Amino acid sequence: MSPWNAQQVFEPMPLPQFGDPDGRDEIAPEDTPVKSRFRSEYQARGIRAGAWMFNPSLSAGTFYDSNVFSSNTNRQSDMAVQLGAGLRATSLWERHGIDVRAMTQSTLYNNHPSLDQTDATLKGTGRFDIDHVTAILGAFQAAYLHEGVGSLSSPQGAIEPTPYSLLSGDVTLRREFGRVTGSAGVRVDSYDFGSTVAQNGTPIDQSARDGQVYTVHGRVDYAFSEKLAVFTAVEGNARKLRGTPTQSLESEGYRVLSGFALELTHLIRGEIGGGYMAQRFDAASIGTIQGPTYRARLTWSPSRALDVHFNAEQIVSEASDTSSTGILANALQAGFDYEFRPNVVLSAAGTYEKDSFKGQDRQDNVYAVDAQLKYTLNNVTTLSFLYRFIRRGSSISDFSYDKHQVGINATARF
Repeated sequence: MSPWNAQQVFEPMPLPQFGDPDGRDEIAPEDTPVKSRFRSEYQARGIRAGAWMFNPSLSAGTFYDSNVFSSNTNRQSDMAVQLGAGLRATSLWERHGIDVRAMTQSTLYNNHPSLDQTDATLKGTGRFDIDHVTAILGAFQAAYLHEGVGSLSSPQGAIEPTPYSLLSGDVTLRREFGRVTGSAGVRVDSYDFGSTVAQNGTPIDQSARDGQVYTVHGRVDYAFSEKLAVFTAVEGNARKLRGTPTQSLESEGYRVLSGFALELTHLIRGEIGGGYMAQRFDAASIGTIQGPTYRARLTWSPSRALDVHFNAEQIVSEASDTSSTGILANALQAGFDYEFRPNVVLSAAGTYEKDSFKGQDRQDNVYAVDAQLKYTLNNVTTLSFLYRFIRRGSSISDFSYDKHQVGINATARF
């Protein structure tokens, strides 16, 4: 929620509330989004220490993967166990605010220990209120993570996850001018990649992907009313990656979107935007990817128990199969959240993505289905049942595959 999403300028911003707060109608809990709906009897109590609230958590689960290497020639299935722990610390000050989270998760496979991985993340956000309409927002992240085998950014032929470290920081100034809200900020993401292993046992060095991504971003919203606003958001980036003597991985680009945010009673809400983007790669084999772009985030609530979502977006990203390739990705997603009972919520979504590779004669079509049944037993324990199917069809058959994943997870939040 605002103001935190001012650091992600393409994410929907909540519409401002005008008029006398005392005369404003209260929004009933059942009129809020199903998935994030506040249910007091199922909220973790937390541990208060002075002006801080601490919320520890533990999780354990298991899942089945029908194609652990995401391969069309080396299909192998396996069972895995996931163990996690987390701690959230939130300040309770009247002004300013800090929210820090530490998380770790280990995935252990039964028959393929080479796929085992442990991720750890420390991240936080902070808000310094200069006055009642002006704030400085800060965010940081320090993490040790892995890229899954078979993902777009995993090297071709890898049989182990690719480890990498990430250091990230963002500083944003946000200010309200009556009906106008503006924000401007800078972000730095620093990557340090390790090596993975090929099927023949040789190491695949990924240090060429080390480096920094520098980003400047800004957004301006003008609210005509509590139900309608227009916005313009812009983001520029410089990807300064190490590369190799024969292959540059650097690029510079920008994306600009303008559109409107709306809320028709509580039935339809969201944002729709269109604009232009360009990403110029130093590698002559890739060149410049540019053209019109779009983004949409809409939610339709035909009843208080059902939210229907529609998302669409076009972006430029990179893939690495030991070298760099630019990708123009178009994605469409439709899904829903349905509340059977206050403590039982079913979420499902179907996604289609088309990936056009630049510097390589390759086109991919990706279809995915995700479903989660979340059952909250009490204010401590939650059970989740998960299913995922993904099929990637590529014009280069080596990259085509499909897989099913089925799992169950238990989480305890205190």
